[in-house]
Amino acid sequence: MLDAALSALGGFLDPSMLLMLLCGVLAGLVMGIIPGLGGTGAVAVLLPFVFIVEPQQALALIIGAVAVVHTSDTITAVLIGVPGSASATVTLLDGHEMAKQGQAARALSLAFLSSMAGGILGAIGLTLSIPIARPLVLEFGAPELFMLTVLGISLTALLSRGNILRGLIAGTLGVLLGQVGAASAAADYRYTFGQLFLNEGLDLVAVALGIFGLAEIIHLVAKRTAVSGVSGIGGGWRAGVRDFVRNWTQVIRGALIGIWAGVLPGVGATAGTWMAYGQAVASSKRKDKKKFGRGDPRGIVAPESANNSVESGDMIPTLLFGIPGGAPAALLMGALLVYGVEPGPRLITDHLDLIYVIVWSFALASVLGAVLCFGISKPLAKLANVRFPILAAGLIVIMFVSAYQEPQQFGVLQVMLILAVVGWLMKLGGFPRAPFLIGFVLSQPMERYYFQTVELYQTTEWIRRPAVLVMAGILIIPLLLALFRKVRSSKESSSADPEGADDEEGPAAAELERSWLPPAMCGAFAALFGAALLMSASFSPDAALIPRVVCTVGLVMSLVTLAVGVRALRRDGAQPIDWRGEVGVAVVSFGWIVLFLVFVGVAGTMLAATVFVPLFLWRVARWEWWKIAIYTAVLLALLWTLRSAVDLALPVGYFTPEVLQ
Repeated sequence: MLDAALSALGGFLDPSMLLMLLCGVLAGLVMGIIPGLGGTGAVAVLLPFVFIVEPQQALALIIGAVAVVHTSDTITAVLIGVPGSASATVTLLDGHEMAKQGQAARALSLAFLSSMAGGILGAIGLTLSIPIARPLVLEFGAPELFMLTVLGISLTALLSRGNILRGLIAGTLGVLLGQVGAASAAADYRYTFGQLFLNEGLDLVAVALGIFGLAEIIHLVAKRTAVSGVSGIGGGWRAGVRDFVRNWTQVIRGALIGIWAGVLPGVGATAGTWMAYGQAVASSKRKDKKKFGRGDPRGIVAPESANNSVESGDMIPTLLFGIPGGAPAALLMGALLVYGVEPGPRLITDHLDLIYVIVWSFALASVLGAVLCFGISKPLAKLANVRFPILAAGLIVIMFVSAYQEPQQFGVLQVMLILAVVGWLMKLGGFPRAPFLIGFVLSQPMERYYFQTVELYQTTEWIRRPAVLVMAGILIIPLLLALFRKVRSSKESSSADPEGADDEEGPAAAELERSWLPPAMCGAFAALFGAALLMSASFSPDAALIPRVVCTVGLVMSLVTLAVGVRALRRDGAQPIDWRGEVGVAVVSFGWIVLFLVFVGVAGTMLAATVFVPLFLWRVARWEWWKIAIYTAVLLALLWTLRSAVDLALPVGYFTPEVLQ
């Protein structure tokens, strides 16, 4: 085994191997910065090249891209509040707060180092897994996987900072949205309303960009300020290094959680990073919990070390059992099959050298990617001082194009627009959005593992399995403690800090927290859960089980929160909503986004961008015409280049010319 490892490392002395690794790293960094593409897009772009190079070179190329996607996707999340991938929404919570405090350099250096460490630890974990992972993975059955998903959703209580019920409502709403499409245990389509694009469910990228990305654009355009609100990006590069060293235990814990999330099918990077973030919150002292979401370094270290190690964890079931842990791993498995290498237990005995090529590629690419990100982040960090309406014009176009890639259905963009409004209202109303995304990601795996469990085991059998009992204890005890503390300190918390705000800030959010908006949203959520519950009556028993449970729980929690909110407002008085201030401007900003989507539906992306971007920059950003012309030309050239070079799919309209389709 040592000989194979040293032989694989010696292979990287070949300039062609290093060149392939570098090309992969560069492709991964670019794909990570562009919202919505991620590791799947990077591997898909590079996959055609595997037919013309040797197996070792192909693996170095692909792994180089996969290993660094989650390193560069942090840049846009920190600087402009738009996640480069769904998993980067976790880093956005504390990283973007640091940028707005003038500490973008500190946040970026901390994120890059954590990602690098996570990649290296993931490579070590992949190495150690070769002799020991097989028995461990085989011992983890459907009951344990089901309890793990339930445990992941229960993290909503820990991420709700001040109001457990609002966080659980948000998480339950995410689970309900995840039920859209084909049922896991029956031949039913749920909540599709006759729309074919909903049959396969909603795409994670579209949901994440709607709830976080577009919602943040609406919020920041309304403020009409620079992203960071200060001059310069701060001089915190060394401070980030010190934060990294100070929080080394969080690095290790985050990496271990990421590896395990990658090993388990259906969990993936997004849920893995949220789990790492949740454990960082749970393991902190009570007085420190409120720091999360406001620029706490631990809120960057934990998820960033997890998201890179997830990709290494994905390789364990892919290589040892032929079960892809994620979409990039599935494409990698296809590349191995091209060379006649079949993943499975025999891979260890027949092609051990290829496994160590993957291991070394992860480790070297993680270091190389972090070094390159340090080099490019400083010029990119200047974006933090640009007035946000200027950035928003291009970001609106790019995010809709990114969300279109996987489903390639125009209806998904309409759903994304609706979710943007929901995300913005949740931000202002004090409902944390992180639990929503966790619930959505884990909804289908939870249902699938539940039905596998009840089909394979008796209830009295699976519920007594040791790992299930341990996870049940981990689930129940923190919730009981949190409820006890909530009851004991309800008066103190209500006067000290607005409840329920995870990443929410700004004068509008503070005022609306004491307005009728939160109770009104609870009423709307109750109506939504009630309507979904009534609709579930038309589903078959197996297809209706999880939706009914979810809707019942969500309905009860929404009504309870509504009653508590109404009582508090009657006692303390309600703050009126200033429709002419930030809220009114946000409504106008939303109107501009609707206008762009209408343009796309009529004329297609290229023509819509040609009209929308100049109008937006003229009326909202108040820019000079010569700058508007250059900006528009560069954006159109970028779209055309991506369309031609990487086969980027652009949404088309009813009257789009054939040459632009």
